[in-house]
Amino acid sequence: MDSWLVSSWPFRWWITVMAATAFAGPVAAADATAPDTPEIAKAKYLWSQSPHGKLLERILPPAIEPRELPEPRAEGARLTARYCVQCHYLPNPQMHTAAKWKPIVERMVWRMQGKGNLGELMKEMMADIRAPSEPEIAVLTRYLQKHGQKEIDPGHPALTSTAGQMFSIACSQCHALPDPRRHSAREWPAVVERMKRHMTWANVVVGVSELRTLPELKTEEIVRFLQRYARAGPKIK
Repeated sequence: MDSWLVSSWPFRWWITVMAATAFAGPVAAADATAPDTPEIAKAKYLWSQSPHGKLLERILPPAIEPRELPEPRAEGARLTARYCVQCHYLPNPQMHTAAKWKPIVERMVWRMQGKGNLGELMKEMMADIRAPSEPEIAVLTRYLQKHGQKEIDPGHPALTSTAGQMFSIACSQCHALPDPRRHSAREWPAVVERMKRHMTWANVVVGVSELRTLPELKTEEIVRFLQRYARAGPKIK
């Protein structure tokens, strides 16, 4: 199977939907023993009552709790936890760059209003979902943009190397390519290991032989690439 087909969004969306019907329950996250927040608990209850619950459960991995959001007491953080968990686990603002968040929020609100490319099924799935008001949309968008991913320069010469291509293929399946300076060389191995668990959850390519890519994704090479260009000073804000 062509590696670029595997890493394309339509294909990933489809295998995620297929995974939703194949798994009996959620995969354990790193902090699975931690108690659910009221927002997540309510979402899980609603999913359990919905015939589409398994699909919703698999859209995003349980990667972040409301208290772990940037500026967790900010109104934008409250709105993120209030509205986003109605349909999937809480997204990390660093999933997308500031430029990409505005159209993504617009698309998500459109779906919360029962519109979208699934027609009547979308209306059925969104029957009990509340969409944010226009002022709330503005606050939510500004918050996500403020804390969006700091992307690596697309013209960075290292991206043309074999390790850089591995990094691009692996990480772009789920989010914008992060600037390696976002973490120190010591921090990157744990970050990459956490991303591997998220990729397994989302059922995207993690380098297994059955879904081999060209170049083959090798975690150790990706870690070395990130460490080579990691930050030496304070963490990028």
